[in-house]
Amino acid sequence: MQKTIQFEREPLHYPNLKTVLMVEEVLKNEQLPIKRETLKRKLSKKVQHQTLNVILKYLEDSGKIIDGHKGIIWVYNPSLEMKRAIEKGMRV
Repeated sequence: MQKTIQFEREPLHYPNLKTVLMVEEVLKNEQLPIKRETLKRKLSKKVQHQTLNVILKYLEDSGKIIDGHKGIIWVYNPSLEMKRAIEKGMRV
């Protein structure tokens, strides 16, 4: 089943791949949750708030980040060992 990203309004600006990768890199390097405003300051170029929201929605829907009340944290782990451990894990 493929997820479709839904927006309340059609975004004025869609991000390009370079911008998405830039946001991913900053989030991957953070050890603690980061607020949106702090994230915007750490980016190497300015990104419009609406464009950043599109990127964060995409990353959250794809399971790479969690956007909670304390901030945004990178959670994606492409490790094969982790994948095997999850597959072998027991459901409760």
